[in-house]
Amino acid sequence: MKIITPFTRWITCLILPVIFVQSAFSADKPNILLIISDDAGYHDFGFQGSQTMITPTLDALSKQSINFTQAYVTAAVCGPSRAGLFTGKYQQRFGFEENNVPGFMSESGKTGDEMGLPLNELTIANYLKNYGYQTALFGKWHLGDHDKYHPLKRGFDYFYGMRTGARSYFSYSPEELKQKENKSARLERGFGHFAEHQGYLTDVLADETNAFIESSVNASKPFFSVLSFTAVHAPMEAKKEDLALFPQLSGTRKVLAAMTVAMDRSIDKVLTTLERLNITDNTIVVFINDNGGPSDQNASNNYPLSGTKANHLEGGIRIPMLLKWPSKIKTAGEYKMPVSALDLLPTFIAAAAGDVNILKNIDGVNLLPYINNENLNRPHQTLYWKKENRAAIRDGDWKLLRFPDRPAELYNLTIDVGEKDNLASMNPEKVKLLFKQLFEWELQLERPLWQLKRKYEGSAMQRMDKFRHHKKD
Repeated sequence: MKIITPFTRWITCLILPVIFVQSAFSADKPNILLIISDDAGYHDFGFQGSQTMITPTLDALSKQSINFTQAYVTAAVCGPSRAGLFTGKYQQRFGFEENNVPGFMSESGKTGDEMGLPLNELTIANYLKNYGYQTALFGKWHLGDHDKYHPLKRGFDYFYGMRTGARSYFSYSPEELKQKENKSARLERGFGHFAEHQGYLTDVLADETNAFIESSVNASKPFFSVLSFTAVHAPMEAKKEDLALFPQLSGTRKVLAAMTVAMDRSIDKVLTTLERLNITDNTIVVFINDNGGPSDQNASNNYPLSGTKANHLEGGIRIPMLLKWPSKIKTAGEYKMPVSALDLLPTFIAAAAGDVNILKNIDGVNLLPYINNENLNRPHQTLYWKKENRAAIRDGDWKLLRFPDRPAELYNLTIDVGEKDNLASMNPEKVKLLFKQLFEWELQLERPLWQLKRKYEGSAMQRMDKFRHHKKD
C-alpha cells in the first residue's frame, strides 16, 4: 500500500510524474540512506548485547552489515558531532567546538541564532547534489536555527523536521506553541512552512522518508536521505502500546525501552520500502548514533564502556555503526580497526563514483578499501577530541584524557576498553608524548566561535564521575 503523506502531495508539485521502471538506476550510482539515532546507549541494542531492548530490525541489519566495533564520533554532544559527520572535518577546525547551538546563553563569541555551521563549509549533501542526487533530511538538524543555516541552504533539496536539537514526540497545541521560547522546535516542511504533525514523531519521520524515497525512484534519480531521529533523546515520551511491551521495567528505563522499540519499528518500515521498490541491493544503508547515552537523563547504558554523553571517556564518543551495501560488499562481519564518523563523507563520495581527490582539507578517509581488504592499514593512526581545556587523543591503542580538575589519565584500549586501569603514572614518557601530539593538533584549530557558561563544564565532570562505569543488563 502506497504511503500518502503531506510530503507526497508537496513533492508532486515539484516533480512531474513519470512511469516507474523498477530499479531504473540500480546499475548506476547507489542510493544512500543514513540513519542517525540520538543519545542512545552503546549497550542498548540487541546486536550490542542488550537483553532488555527489543531491536529485531537493527539486529537483523547488523547480521547483514559491516559492524564497526571501534567507531567514533568527533564530539560527545549532538550538534558538534553532526558538524563533523556532515563535513568530514573535525568541527574544531572551523570553530564549532563541543558546544551545542544555541542551547544555552553564550558568554563570548557568537550568540543565539548566529551560532551555526559556518556558511563556507560544504556538507555531504552539497557534494552528492552535484553528482545528481536528490537529497533530503528528515528530523533533527541542530546545526543552526537562523534561516541562513537552514538545511535547504546547505545542500538538501527537501527538509521535514526541526532546526533545533529536541522537541516533544507529540504535537504541540496552539497554546503550547505560543509559550515556546525556542521557535526552532516547531516542525517545518521545506522552508518556513510550519505545522504540527499527527501521531508519534518517530513514526512520522519514517513515513516522510518513505515518501521521499518513492518520489526519487519514480524520478529515476539516486537519493541521499538522512533519517535523523530525535529518538531516544529527551523528552522521555513513548506510546502506551510500546510501554506495555516492558512490564518488567519501570521509570525512565521503561520509557527508553519503549522509545527504542518504536525507533526500530520505524527503521523496519523504511527498509521494507527499499525491498518493495527492489532497490535494496544498490542502496547503502548506514546506521550510526550521534554520541554516547546520557545515563542521568534517559537511563541509557553504555556498557562495557565508561562514561556518558558530554565526556571523552569511551562511553561518550564510541558508538554503534553499521554499513550495508549488498551489491558491492558481499560479506558481512566485524571491522575492528578504529574508524570515525568523519569517514562517511569520503566513503559516500567514492561510492557515488566521485573523485575523492577533490575533497580538500578533510579529516575523514574512504572506508571502502579497508572494508574490502584492499588496504590492511589502520584508517586512522590518531583521533582527537576537544572541548575547551578538556581533550582526548587516541594514538594507536593508547588513549590520553586531559581534564580541567585532575591529572591526565592514560589507558591501553586493547586490554582495557572500560578505562578502569589508569596507566599514566607508569608511563610518564607516553603521557608527555601524547600531550605534545595533542597540543600540536590544537595549534591547527580555529578559536571557538562561541562558548557556554563555565558552570556547564562542572556539570559535565560531575556526570562523568557519577556514571563512570556501567553494568551489563
